[in-house]
Amino acid sequence: MEGTSSSKAARKGGTATLVASALSNQLGAASGSLAFPGMGPVGVVAVRQLVAAAVLLPVVRPRLWTLTRQQWWPVLLLAVVFGTMNLSLYSAIQRVGLGLAVTLEFLGPLAVALLSSRSRASAVCAVLAGAGVVAITQPKPSTDYFGIVLGLIAACSWAAYILLNRTVGRRIPGVQGTAAATGVSAVLFLPVAAVIFVSRPPDAFTVLCAVGAGVLASVVPYLADLIALRRVPANVFGVLMSINPVFAALIGALVLHEHLGAAQWCGIGLIVVANAGALLFRGGR
Repeated sequence: MEGTSSSKAARKGGTATLVASALSNQLGAASGSLAFPGMGPVGVVAVRQLVAAAVLLPVVRPRLWTLTRQQWWPVLLLAVVFGTMNLSLYSAIQRVGLGLAVTLEFLGPLAVALLSSRSRASAVCAVLAGAGVVAITQPKPSTDYFGIVLGLIAACSWAAYILLNRTVGRRIPGVQGTAAATGVSAVLFLPVAAVIFVSRPPDAFTVLCAVGAGVLASVVPYLADLIALRRVPANVFGVLMSINPVFAALIGALVLHEHLGAAQWCGIGLIVVANAGALLFRGGR
C-alpha cells in the first residue's frame, strides 16, 4: 500500500510539475514578446539562447573534448535546428500572436506521432488537426500568410529536433548532447546579440524581458521536464505537453491583450485533442 501511495504521489507531483513547466514556457514567450519593440525576435532569441547556455552548460557539464566526429555532427545539426525553431516561432508570435504561433508549432510533434503510428485513429487525429489549422488560420485575403508559414517552419523544426534528439541520445550519454547543442546555438547567436547591443542598445526593461524569456521558456521547462519524466510515463508526459497551446492562447489574451475569435479557439481545441489523441493511441500500441 505504501508503494502504491508513494507512486500516486510521485505521479501527481510529476503532473503538477509538467503543468507548471507549460505555464512557465508560455509566460517566457510572452515575456519575450514584450521585448520585441526594443530588439526584435532575433535579439530575443539570441539572449534566450545565451541565458539557456549560461545555466545549462555548468549544470550538465558536457565533455565536449571527448566527442568524436560521429557524435559532433548530430549535435551541430541539433544546434542549427534549435536556433531555427526558436527564431521562426518568435517571428511568428510577432506576426500572428502567441496562441496561434504556438498551436501551429505543435503540429511538429503531432506529425512525428502520427507518422510513427499510421493507424485509423491516427488518420482521424490528422483530419482533426487539419480542421484545426483551417479554423485558426481562417484563410482570406487579409490573412498573414507569412506569419503562418513561420509557424509551420517552427513546427517542421520541432519535428526535426525530436528526431535529431533521438540520434544524439543514442550517441551521447544522458543529456550532454542537448546541453552541447544549446551551447553551440548560443555561440552562433553571440555575434547577433553583440551587433544588436552595440548598434541599438536596448533599455533595461527590454533586456529584463529577454532574459526572462530565457529563464522561463528554456531553463525552467528543461529542468522541470527532467524531473517530471522520472515521475510520469512518457505517453502521459506527451499528452500533458499538449496543454501548451491552451496556455499560450490564455496568456496571449491576458498578458499581451491578443483577441481570438470563437473559430480560432475551436481550432486550438481540435489541434490539442488531435495531439493528445495521437500520443494516447501511440502509447497504447
